[in-house]
Amino acid sequence: MSLSGMGVVAIWHDLIPNAKEDFYEWHNREHMPERAGLAGFRRGRRYIATEGGPEYFNLYEADSPEVLGGIDYLTRLNNPTPWTRRVVASFRNVARGICRVIYSAGIGQGGSLLTLRFDVSGEMASDISLALRQRLLPPLTDRIGIVGVHLCLTDEAVSRIETSEKKARDEGTKIPSWVLLIEGVSSAAVKAAAAHLLSELLALGLSEFDHATYRFEYQRCKLPSGDW
Repeated sequence: MSLSGMGVVAIWHDLIPNAKEDFYEWHNREHMPERAGLAGFRRGRRYIATEGGPEYFNLYEADSPEVLGGIDYLTRLNNPTPWTRRVVASFRNVARGICRVIYSAGIGQGGSLLTLRFDVSGEMASDISLALRQRLLPPLTDRIGIVGVHLCLTDEAVSRIETSEKKARDEGTKIPSWVLLIEGVSSAAVKAAAAHLLSELLALGLSEFDHATYRFEYQRCKLPSGDW
């Protein structure tokens, strides 16, 4: 297990140009500390795109998916601060999934990360999941420069819950079904691993993928003292 917990919030988004300074201050000083302070949340990370998009990828790790559909998190989402309301209104091209981690392996956190989003038809889901977990993903963690590989499945019902924070965005939110994350020491390493994996997935009959490469920017963990 390389991710910290079995629950994940994965969020991709762009920003309108004049909102970037406000976004960074809000995300660093209010939003990440707020999320890390919630019961069951363990860590938040922010990435910026080096190839592809959307421009930002935010990853929150929690004890379990149940935490992410629980009262503490939903209460926070339904009571956004004025700063949160202002900033999230500047988000564009948002995709967000509340996910269960079904595979996670590796030796740590990488400075480069590739996200892969795709859909699998219901009749193929079991076979694709088995192939990924047992045959395709384990060898990726042994590739040069790769430090973590994670597969997450979105809980669409929880992801579709309408909250005050979601309503504060000016655009709708896409919900990815399957999310695969590859962490490494360089963009070249994660792209090479993804290219190999994509060839395998194409051979299994999958055909449409959204992928982008990101550079790590910021992390917030839950501090032992409980202070932020």
